[in-house]
Amino acid sequence: MTKSISDKNPARRGLWLRFISMALGLVIAGALIIGMQLPLLNRLSTSQVFTDALRSAQPKTSLAWPSVGSAAVVIPSLGVRRAWRDEVLPIASLTKLMTAFVTLKKLPLALGQTGPCVTITNDDVATYEAMKLSDQSSVLVSEGESLCEVDLLNGLLVHSASNYATLLATMVSGSTDNFVALMNRTASLLGLKGTHYADASGFDDGSVSTALDQGELAALLMKSPLVRQIVDQTSVMLPVAGNVGSFTPYVGVDNVIGVKSGRTADAGGCDVMAMTFQVGSSTRIVYAVVLGQRGGNLLGPAGDAALALAQSAVQSDHVYTLQAGSPYGAIGWGGSASTSLVGLAQPVQFSWWTARGAISMSVHLQNFTGTIRRGQRVGWLRVRANSTHRFALVVERTISPLTLWQRLR
Repeated sequence: MTKSISDKNPARRGLWLRFISMALGLVIAGALIIGMQLPLLNRLSTSQVFTDALRSAQPKTSLAWPSVGSAAVVIPSLGVRRAWRDEVLPIASLTKLMTAFVTLKKLPLALGQTGPCVTITNDDVATYEAMKLSDQSSVLVSEGESLCEVDLLNGLLVHSASNYATLLATMVSGSTDNFVALMNRTASLLGLKGTHYADASGFDDGSVSTALDQGELAALLMKSPLVRQIVDQTSVMLPVAGNVGSFTPYVGVDNVIGVKSGRTADAGGCDVMAMTFQVGSSTRIVYAVVLGQRGGNLLGPAGDAALALAQSAVQSDHVYTLQAGSPYGAIGWGGSASTSLVGLAQPVQFSWWTARGAISMSVHLQNFTGTIRRGQRVGWLRVRANSTHRFALVVERTISPLTLWQRLR
């Protein structure tokens, strides 16, 4: 019988088996080591956004809020709705803005129209006398006088005639109580959540609202060309009372076109001021509202505060610069040697109405697996101001991911 080679040399066969086993073990061990390290190879970079840097880059608001009371700024065409201490307070004759609004909703009136008329009775004269004695703003009437809707709106909005408010309430709803109920339903429908009316004139301090509600209401009322024409008058001629002046401060001065003021001891001085201004070739309107102003005859301080607030809103469109080098984040793989700050490559500018409040600013950084060179774009600073901008963000220095050996040490 012939013997195999392996049978001839058992020692050699054992040596080969041991060699093959050791090689196979090394291959398996190497595969295991490499398999465990694969997650470390081509690892993605991580990033951090510096939120404090974004906050410090915000333009500073420069609105001239009053030192007392509460206030608001509304610029409908720019989407501005800002309030300061927006408390529910008595609003005095600002109440008459809703009186006019409800009247025109029930009895629409265009330029050149007079609307329905009423004949003044002895009771109406008595109402005028009583209001005069209680120091309410009112307009002289005489029995048998005919007053039409347009006359009543003129006297109501220009000379703040409380007896005209009563006449309009009766014309529209049959009684003051019914009219006041309609005023409150209208306020609810308009979403004026801080507003409630106790009368049609505002002499009752139960007629309350917020500055922001009154700014919104004034903007709605001023959509009427008739109202715009009425409140822009410094005086108005009425059938019996003759020429009576406006109580609204600064009408006809500094582009002020109305709207309404009011005062009582509890309400203080109140003013809703409309001022026109230009943005390019477009004419816009800012509504500045102040409530609860004190000092002097009350209307003077209210007018001064409203004017300062309106002017500051008009002047709040500025060009802002963000400097290069200011860090808005960091990117890398951990450790100071493999991490770099991220900033703007060069100064950037954008325009913004600070009356709008805070700007929307955000940082968006990419992920990397290999070396990032100094000055390489790694993301964007997104700014939503008067328009939306994307500004490139770059790394300040060259960084590379840690080598496998560095990570294994």
